[in-house]
Amino acid sequence: MKIIGITGGVGAGKTQILAYIEKNYKAFVIRTDETAKLLQTPGYPCYEKIVEYLGREILREDGSIDRQKMAQAIFSDQEKLAQINGIIHPQVNAYVAEKIEEERKKGEVSYFFIESALLIENHYDEICDEMWYIDTSEDIRRQRLKENRGYSDEKINDIISKQRSEQEFRKHCQIHLNNDKELQAVYQQIDKELGGNVTWRK
Repeated sequence: MKIIGITGGVGAGKTQILAYIEKNYKAFVIRTDETAKLLQTPGYPCYEKIVEYLGREILREDGSIDRQKMAQAIFSDQEKLAQINGIIHPQVNAYVAEKIEEERKKGEVSYFFIESALLIENHYDEICDEMWYIDTSEDIRRQRLKENRGYSDEKINDIISKQRSEQEFRKHCQIHLNNDKELQAVYQQIDKELGGNVTWRK
């Protein structure tokens, strides 16, 4: 089982690319953003620690964490943000490691993909056989975010300013998938890297 980390800037097209991989290959895909949300629900490791640190005022009536209230509680407070990240990120890493072992024991998939915006920051290169970067120009990413998500220029600027530069992504990733054109073009690149022989689906 080959372990592949995959990342890219906001609007790069990660969702469509991973959907293609899941549909056409024996691959298990874990998305660390979704994992982080799961681990913040009652009964999971991060929940009690976050509530203990920020207080029960961040909870909804049903006892779940209100993500908007949590965001407000740590907004513009770098110390609190660091503390919360210090709770969440190690637990996400541990969860990913457990899933890798589970899938390795099952022996049912050929590829284990880890999708994360923080692939580099959280040192996934230490456990991945390869690191993939979805290389999409900033102009195209901005256009997609406006059309598909309705983001304003101000919001897009804020998000992009907090992410690594394209040069940094390229430097840390061995495989660069260009997603500036039609999706079929990037699918062909994926098939080349994974050695697939797939009938095209429109």
